[in-house]
Amino acid sequence: MRIKELVYAALFAALIAVLGLVPPVSLGIIPVPVTAQTLGVMLAGCFLGWRTGALSLIIFLILIALGLPVLPGGRGGLAILVGPTAGYLFSWPLAAGLIGWFAEAVWPKLRAWKLFAVNLIFGVLLVNLIGASTMAWITNTPLWTGLAGSAAFLPGDLIKALLAAVITMQLRAFSPVEEKRGA
Repeated sequence: MRIKELVYAALFAALIAVLGLVPPVSLGIIPVPVTAQTLGVMLAGCFLGWRTGALSLIIFLILIALGLPVLPGGRGGLAILVGPTAGYLFSWPLAAGLIGWFAEAVWPKLRAWKLFAVNLIFGVLLVNLIGASTMAWITNTPLWTGLAGSAAFLPGDLIKALLAAVITMQLRAFSPVEEKRGA
């Protein structure tokens, strides 16, 4: 991995931390708030590709584990990584990696609708399936209750999936994926 890729990964980890400054929206029906950080997960995959995108989220998880206040409300620490939000957080590197793998595979014929579709599959459905099932297990509630509760995330997640696709298309020329293709 080149230094430039490490810098991109660190910058995206910082971007996701900044997105944590947007106040979370508590739903009341489940112990996981709506945050802007999943936008960063989708952007990392779309813009950075599979390896650097996943690395940026691994760096972010390390920052959480170290106790840095990178989550909404200034939260961080090991307790977060074993609480109700753990499944969502641990799904992020996987989601960014899969989104990035797809983006790299279709990069020469990349279209916003393709990125939107892959963001829906991996950035919305996969994250919510892993997150809701883990939350249900940790909180000792039925799986279907967790999945039904996570349905409240869908309207905002659809908007974030579209935003990530559009932003990536607009900034495509600056992507490290574009640099790899041109080299």
